[in-house]
Amino acid sequence: MQVQIPEKPLIILDKITAILRGRHILANTTLTIYRNQNWAIIGPNGSGKSSLSRVLLGTLPVCQGTMIRDQELFPQNRISYVSFGIQQQLILREDREDEARSYKGEVDEVTTVREILLSVLADELGQEGFDRIVAQLHIAPFLDRGIRSLSNGETRKIMIARGLMKAPHFLILDEPFDGLDVPSRDELSKTIDDLMAHDLHILLITHRLEEISSNITHILCLKNCEVFAQGRKEEILASEQIKRLYEHKNLNGITLPSIQASQKMLDRITSDTMVVMRNVTVKYGETTILDHLNWTMKTGEHWAIVGPNGAGKSTLLSLISADNFQAYSNEIYLFGKRRGSGESIWDIKQKIGIVSAEFQIKYHSHISAFHVILSGFFDSIGLYQRSTPAQREIAKQWIQILGIEDKSESHFDQLSQGQQRMVLLARAMVKSPLLLILDEPCQGLDYANRKMVLDLVDTIGSSMQSHILYVTHHLDDHLSCINHVLQFEPNSDGTYSTICNAA
Repeated sequence: MQVQIPEKPLIILDKITAILRGRHILANTTLTIYRNQNWAIIGPNGSGKSSLSRVLLGTLPVCQGTMIRDQELFPQNRISYVSFGIQQQLILREDREDEARSYKGEVDEVTTVREILLSVLADELGQEGFDRIVAQLHIAPFLDRGIRSLSNGETRKIMIARGLMKAPHFLILDEPFDGLDVPSRDELSKTIDDLMAHDLHILLITHRLEEISSNITHILCLKNCEVFAQGRKEEILASEQIKRLYEHKNLNGITLPSIQASQKMLDRITSDTMVVMRNVTVKYGETTILDHLNWTMKTGEHWAIVGPNGAGKSTLLSLISADNFQAYSNEIYLFGKRRGSGESIWDIKQKIGIVSAEFQIKYHSHISAFHVILSGFFDSIGLYQRSTPAQREIAKQWIQILGIEDKSESHFDQLSQGQQRMVLLARAMVKSPLLLILDEPCQGLDYANRKMVLDLVDTIGSSMQSHILYVTHHLDDHLSCINHVLQFEPNSDGTYSTICNAA
């Protein structure tokens, strides 16, 4: 009789407790990952998913218990981690390099995607491996562009490619599908399955159960920074514990803070249009992002902006939010006034609230969540002005509505991605903006918070407290207040046409 030799563990966590900023988390966590297993980690926002990843990476210290890693199968220098935080670090580093280039007079220089990928390319992959990964993720058109010229979804693909360039034995993917359109999510899911089939071990962190790839074998559930459940995928997904993992939040009977600010701004507008764009064209080098776009948003309208990654959705929003200087070379009217006719950037920003991945990357101040929310009154990154008692009261009301009272005194840069997103939504709403721009607002949110935010935005839209511009790639993240749709459709030459429809 042939004796079957058991699989060797890649890593063992035996009753470990980690320490994060002086606080004990993940108390008595036990986890064993074998060579023939691939795991998903799920759980509410702030439940410790990314912290557990850092334990596996060796960047978060363990203060008790034992962690054993098979150095042959799982060497520490062959672990790759892909996350929003890594993406943020990359963009901020490029900002710093831009400052240095400006000082040297090298204003036209940028770090290209090709340079970013080659800087981490493992020697054994070589050019053949580089080309294979580029083809696998369909990123060849981006290679000679600067990282900041890419959309959020395009950047996410680059981050995954960067992780693979290190030739890892173990790849941790923290919300890799966020910001990707449906075809890109399908392609990435197939790519992840293919990687697992070729002996690359995957640990997937996700808030959406439908994103758990078919080759994932096991699931670990975290709640309140402790293990809530773990086991084989089929058993966990079919168990009653899944229903108890997320807390349901009810907005019935919610009262929104005063809408006087947005009503006063609306009263000062002499036009019946919020946004008018005529033959708007935006180019970066030889790449055309928007090609003779014509579009009008009138008062009383809420718009969804939909289309593939790279179609120009985020660029369109940046023209409105006063974050794109090419607005001055185009015929664009905001709130009845043409851009460049004398209004300041701050005049525009006062009327606009924004939630987006790009803005979240920019907001990296080491201040409390409460102060981040108050900064919305002043349209600043950081809080440099004294707030009034009335402003502080409005901020507290939004904190209560979103259920983040326990995070208000925490430092913003120490919150999870999803918790930061909730804080930024409160920041956007404190001044009752005339226009609320929501670019993938549910990115990084767990099921309960996602539903609550969507219900809240619907309440805001239905009350006409703010006019809404909404971008999403998830059809199930539906807003019933949306009454118009701007659809980007691809042309045969690589550009996009736009179609306006009533919702």
